[in-house]
Amino acid sequence: MSAGSPAAGVAPGRLYGVGVGPGDPELLTLKAARLIGAADVVAFHAGRGKESNARRIAADLIPVGAIEERLEYPVTTGVTDHPGGYAGAIADFYERSAQRLAEHLAAGRDVVLLSEGDPLFYGSFMYMHDKLAPRFDTEIVPGIPAFAAATAAAATPLVRQTDVLTVLPGTLPEPELARRLADTDGAIIMKLGRNFPAVRRALEAAGRLEGAVYVERASMTTEQFHAVAEVDPATVPYFSLIVVPGDSRHSDPTGRRSAPLVSAGAPEVSSDPASVMEALPGGVLHVVGLGPGPDGWLTPEVSQVLAEVDHVVGYAPYVNRVPQRAGLTRHSSGNTVEVDRARLALDLVVAGERVAVVSGGDAGVFGMAAAVFEAAEDPAYAGVDIRVAPGVSAVQAVAARAGAPIGADFAVVSLSDRLKPWEVVEHRLDAIAAADLVLAVYNPASRSRTHQVADARNVLLRHRCPETPVVVGRDVGRAEESLTVTTLGDLDCGAVDMKCLLIVGASGTRVTDTGRVWSPRFVTA
Repeated sequence: MSAGSPAAGVAPGRLYGVGVGPGDPELLTLKAARLIGAADVVAFHAGRGKESNARRIAADLIPVGAIEERLEYPVTTGVTDHPGGYAGAIADFYERSAQRLAEHLAAGRDVVLLSEGDPLFYGSFMYMHDKLAPRFDTEIVPGIPAFAAATAAAATPLVRQTDVLTVLPGTLPEPELARRLADTDGAIIMKLGRNFPAVRRALEAAGRLEGAVYVERASMTTEQFHAVAEVDPATVPYFSLIVVPGDSRHSDPTGRRSAPLVSAGAPEVSSDPASVMEALPGGVLHVVGLGPGPDGWLTPEVSQVLAEVDHVVGYAPYVNRVPQRAGLTRHSSGNTVEVDRARLALDLVVAGERVAVVSGGDAGVFGMAAAVFEAAEDPAYAGVDIRVAPGVSAVQAVAARAGAPIGADFAVVSLSDRLKPWEVVEHRLDAIAAADLVLAVYNPASRSRTHQVADARNVLLRHRCPETPVVVGRDVGRAEESLTVTTLGDLDCGAVDMKCLLIVGASGTRVTDTGRVWSPRFVTA
């Protein structure tokens, strides 16, 4: 019989994951108190050389004859000589801890594993549950989480009506934390400690510092809370948190954002009289291209626009690329609603706001510029001055990585038939191939469009030989970038998706011995 396996004739014990609340023993539930008082084994996690908060909360309820299992972390924020580093040390620790508890359960003993706050809310119990629940009966008793005690301590309403609450770990990268803070109503930021300075900067960048409340040791006798701006970073423990009330995002019950905040960390606005933000009486709407991905491909003109506007409107993945700062409001939306988001941007400009609509690549190449002009045909927007700032397009990026495949005449086509019939796409492909133009293909495939690449290749093969060079660029400019040089005959159509851009060569397009693709400037008729 292996260790941790139920003994013959012995009914296995039951594992209880019991939340003991944030610190005040009086905040324990009646069920938690009953189970702790009847436990054969009481287990709890603790830092090395430290008292277990969970055990301290439940101390008066633990039976005199109960077996206590102290599960001591081998490392918390320090260093370890484990060959697997921190992750390896913790994984081994959880494995050993689960084995210790399994032996008690196999012997027929009920085990109560104490969890500070709630067992399934950033709790170590989850890892024991993963390992033991498939083998033993398990029951989870919820507890009051720390953020509920913190909002009560600070008497701070967190969210109202349709407000969205987001719980964020302070360990997130600072720009990501700022973005998420700007995009939510109420927020809780956990796991502070040495992360506090970055968290404070993120709050400031998101325009959410004012009204944010720091709470330490909520519900305990040493409880304290202050405005975040008043906290000494050197005194912040890991188990503290910040409450960002949803009310701090609104100036009235309708949900309109409060006036933009200006801080020392905000980008400096140009005082040049020729600044791109010099507006006409009817207002200016900027439409900008962010390039295919890397910050280095963002133009200075676009950077200046983004530093000066108060609102950014666009498809969520593109809006997420704009660094959050104080005073900036982000308006994200899904795909296929281009004209709706253009109207939103135009409405903001008409209301006197400074606005930029963002696109990936170049806004004028299958981007938001055309959608904005389409929406602006409404007479209500007649006074709005639409200014388009160019960006590096995806075809430029892929071509540069490949060499110079668009060094001569070329055409650009989207294979998406959402806004035009496939018959139109096919006719254009046929004409381009007959004219012997290099072809750049955008939007080659998607989850719902799986046949177009193969169909397009068949059309092109009416006029091109199978040996025609084809460049397949995927996620060019990003960490996942790949570039494949193949031929029209050997193109793997099933491997092409929405992240790809294809460049199909003309009859004169060449591939060097090193795999570089280029199209001669001269044509020999």
